[in-house]
Amino acid sequence: MSILPLIYAPHPIFKMKAEPVADINEDIRKIVDDMFSTMYVEDAVGLGANMVGILKRIAVVDLQDNNTKSPLTFINPIITWRSDNMQTYKEASLCFPGISAEINRPSAIKINYFDYDGKAQKLKAEGFLSAVIQHEVDYLDGKIFLDYLSKMKRDILIRKVEKHIKKYPPHFHDKHCNH
Repeated sequence: MSILPLIYAPHPIFKMKAEPVADINEDIRKIVDDMFSTMYVEDAVGLGANMVGILKRIAVVDLQDNNTKSPLTFINPIITWRSDNMQTYKEASLCFPGISAEINRPSAIKINYFDYDGKAQKLKAEGFLSAVIQHEVDYLDGKIFLDYLSKMKRDILIRKVEKHIKKYPPHFHDKHCNH
């Protein structure tokens, strides 16, 4: 498994819709494996494929409750239902370092997708899992968490990201990292 380099904001890929996966084969499973490796190295709970420069409808999620891995692979995910009840979580992104924002989303969703083995799945997610899945599926749809904010607030946060990246240039994580 490999660690994939992250794409950092601002970048046009974050406004692009990912293409559906036509065939879940070894190449797609390799992408998924590499996405999980990247997510774990970055100490994240989710990753959309376009965050690593791949315009395929693939997202990986693992909340790692009590340090126990529970990886979920979402290939060609479609959110089929959103609750009317809303919830707010502070969201951040590996691709938008140095910032976070309170984002209001439906508290529960139903999602159809294909898993790692290409089997059709349905899932009802609530709470934090629901927020994480929505965040990652948004990436695949060309939407970022900052799109839920006013233009003024979004512009301020993007400038903060740009300053953060200048001050702390991103680097590629590998076995030689000290963190």
